Amino acid sequence: MATIANQVQLGGWYLPAAYIALAATAISCIALILLHPLSPEFAPSWRMVSEYANGNWPWLLTIVFVGWAISSFALVVALWPVSATSLGKIGLVLLVLAGIGQVMGALFDINHKLHGPAAMIGIPSLCAAVVILTISLDRQPGIAAPPSWSAHLPWISFALMIVAFVLFFSSLKAAGVDVSGQNSPLQELPSGASGYVGWANRLIFITSYLWVVLASLSVLRAST
Repeated sequence: MATIANQVQLGGWYLPAAYIALAATAISCIALILLHPLSPEFAPSWRMVSEYANGNWPWLLTIVFVGWAISSFALVVALWPVSATSLGKIGLVLLVLAGIGQVMGALFDINHKLHGPAAMIGIPSLCAAVVILTISLDRQPGIAAPPSWSAHLPWISFALMIVAFVLFFSSLKAAGVDVSGQNSPLQELPSGASGYVGWANRLIFITSYLWVVLASLSVLRAST
């Protein structure tokens, strides 16, 4: 059976797809960075990335999610040779699900009832995909897989976000805020409450960007 390195060297869509994944990741990352100075009213420490949809630059947030989704789908094509193994197939399917969740994030903002399901489809699928695909790539001769630590950063970030959510809601409850009675997101952090869920949320984006870059570079290096 031909290795992924041999298949990449034979040409096809692998290399262009890897470049597309890199470009889409860069666009998504730049858009996310720009949202911070353009919408300073959303404190990054406790406001979620999706809340930028309620600011003056919602189209920039759409670019964040669309770029994220394109990078996932492009990477599916770039890593397609690993579909020769069962583990690779599972990883690619999960990466497709992650891309679907990211597309849903672009189509359905935080005010839509499908935004929550989008996150539940996209984030866990992405966390699992990067681990499985890194293992699959590592088993391929002739290719330098992304370092294993990079594959664990997204799920660690997701776990940190869950913990941060629990602590955030606990601090709100201690401050006397009834979150269940809120019809819209909080506009300011109540006195006595603390939150770091926003940083954990952004960490998911950054760590996934990092892994996509490293995985794309693995494909490009295999062509030399």
